[in-house]
Amino acid sequence: MTSRDMTSRGSRSLASLFGAVLLAAGLVGCSSKPEVPAAQAATPEVPPLYQIGSGDSLTIFVWRNAELTTSVAVRPDGRISVPLIEDLYVEGKNPSDLAREIESELAVYIQDPLVTVMVGGFVGTFPQQVRIVGEASQPRAIPYRANMTVLDVVIQTGGLTEFADGNNTTLVRMEDGAPKEYRVRLDDLLEDGDISANVALLPGDILIVPETFF
Repeated sequence: MTSRDMTSRGSRSLASLFGAVLLAAGLVGCSSKPEVPAAQAATPEVPPLYQIGSGDSLTIFVWRNAELTTSVAVRPDGRISVPLIEDLYVEGKNPSDLAREIESELAVYIQDPLVTVMVGGFVGTFPQQVRIVGEASQPRAIPYRANMTVLDVVIQTGGLTEFADGNNTTLVRMEDGAPKEYRVRLDDLLEDGDISANVALLPGDILIVPETFF
């Protein structure tokens, strides 16, 4: 065996050892994370009122005042401009409260205004969104819906890529003002139909899908 062959074999051995160490470290790191309890079928509760966010489209209907009825998009600064009212901040408000505020503003110009606010687009505020990043087919932010689970998010994002290590997915959740990490077993859910791996999500959750080592 030549010195070049010995050097080549040694390099391959080191590379294999390095890869094994990385894999072991990754498995140890993931196994140390607790798992989120499986989603449970429960009697649906009345969810909190929807909060308006930047990017939502609003239809402001003013009864008996067609000239004041309009449709607008919420600007990135969280404000809208409608007839007779400029730069009204709406971010984080629910449609009913916003309607009452617009009525108060319009009362200066018309008698007893009656306003209805209808929301379209449903982007919502950042704290109301769920995000999935990494090896998802379509990483993005999704507006949270009542009783949402990880399966709902995966379906909306078109599944996982062929390189995804679904069983080592990390769920990051804010608890008591600090981020906490949980392990989610997406491969068991999607490939084996293990419904115990379908966990419930909360507003603001982040799913991080890593790339497999092999």
